[in-house]
Amino acid sequence: MSTGSLSVPNPFDPKKPTIFNDWKAHGAVDMRRALAVSSDVYFYEIGGGFEDQKGLGIATIEKYMRMFGFGSVPPGSDMFGEAGVIPNPEWKKANFNGDGWRLGNTYHTAIGQYGFQVTPLQVVRAIAAVANGGKLLEPRLVEEKDVPPAYSVLPIQTSSFQIVREGMRDAVTEGGTAAGLFIPQVAVSAKTGTAELGTRKQFVNSWVVGFFPYEKPRYAFAVIMERGPHDNTVGGLYVMRELLEWMSVYTPEYLRPSL
Repeated sequence: MSTGSLSVPNPFDPKKPTIFNDWKAHGAVDMRRALAVSSDVYFYEIGGGFEDQKGLGIATIEKYMRMFGFGSVPPGSDMFGEAGVIPNPEWKKANFNGDGWRLGNTYHTAIGQYGFQVTPLQVVRAIAAVANGGKLLEPRLVEEKDVPPAYSVLPIQTSSFQIVREGMRDAVTEGGTAAGLFIPQVAVSAKTGTAELGTRKQFVNSWVVGFFPYEKPRYAFAVIMERGPHDNTVGGLYVMRELLEWMSVYTPEYLRPSL
């Protein structure tokens, strides 16, 4: 249940609990709905736990992030890649004068904040793995067509990927954060994101990631509009919408489901 925030007791002053806010109260949500509406509270609880709900914990979060290729340069892509950052207790000690890891750090990491740094290539590679059922592709530049892909298979049940795919589709079709990609020309699944910048958080990087066509995916995408005004959280989404609408006129063959 997303009531709009979580309140964590303060052991030093019971009158001043620590509040972790969602961007709005979403009510009852499951994984699909939480993906569709970007419920921070839901993923706080999944990542760090709350009351009787046990969370994954930062070690398991890091394990899965690395499994999907984050925190390292993708194989064969030295020309593109940077490793990025997955926050963990060792990273915090090194960057915050030895300060220890706290529950709130896990909460913020679980929604991709705190010190998280990723590249568009890492993200689109992970989204492609969700779309194709667990094949983590190695990015390559090739001259010839029909070159067989190189990939590793993630040790995750295929049903888990289907839940994520459905949640991302709901983000487009069920009034979620990616509703701007609900267009007649192609069935898109997507997830938006907003990275706040600056000490006063006056700028944002607006993200949208996803894949299409939903029924039989052929392409994954990641679009980022950098350093926009704080109140423009959908810049990336509308760039992607304009691209898809252009493709529907000039390259419609790319929007058709795979055979």
